[in-house]
Amino acid sequence: MKTTHTYYVYILTNSNKTTLYIGVTNNLEQRIIEHYLNRGNSTSFAGKYFCHFLLYYESFGMIQAAIAREKELKRWSRHKKTILINITNPEWKFLNKDLFDQWPPREPISHRGIY
Repeated sequence: MKTTHTYYVYILTNSNKTTLYIGVTNNLEQRIIEHYLNRGNSTSFAGKYFCHFLLYYESFGMIQAAIAREKELKRWSRHKKTILINITNPEWKFLNKDLFDQWPPREPISHRGIY
C-alpha cells in the first residue's frame, strides 16, 4: 500500500516583514514551530533574522516537485516573491494563528534552559 504525503513550500518573514525565508517540509506546523523556537539563533538564516511568521505556502503530493519549486522560488527576485505573496495574501497577514491550533506555541521546558 502506498502512503500519501503532503509536502509544503512556504515563505516566512520577520515581524517587520523585511526578510523572506523559503523552505520545504512535510509537516508545516511542526516546521514553523521549530523556526519559532530557533528564533535568535545566529547559526541559521531563519533564526538569525527571526523568520517564523508564515505569509505563503503551497502544497505538493511529491517531494521532488516541492523541492523543485523551493529552488525556483529561491532564485526569484524580492519583487517577484512579493507579487506571489500578494496574490493570496495581499495584506501580508501572518497566517500562523489561522492555521495552527495555538500560536505562539508553548515552549518546551528544556528549550527555556530549564531541565
